[in-house]
Amino acid sequence: MADIVNLRQARKQKARDEKVRVAEQNRALHGRSKAEKQRDRLIADKSDKFVAGHRREKPGEPSER
Repeated sequence: MADIVNLRQARKQKARDEKVRVAEQNRALHGRSKAEKQRDRLIADKSDKFVAGHRREKPGEPSER
């Protein structure tokens, strides 16, 4: 036989679980220290400069055809 479920309690538990899930996502997105954010920004900038430096055509140069 099936278990009897109180729909009010099930709805409230579902809402609590959703709040926990959203809180975990927010911690992952925004829960970093200032130093970690600066480090990640520095790494991204260095990789952008590296890629830009190895392009065949510089931005703004007319192509030779």
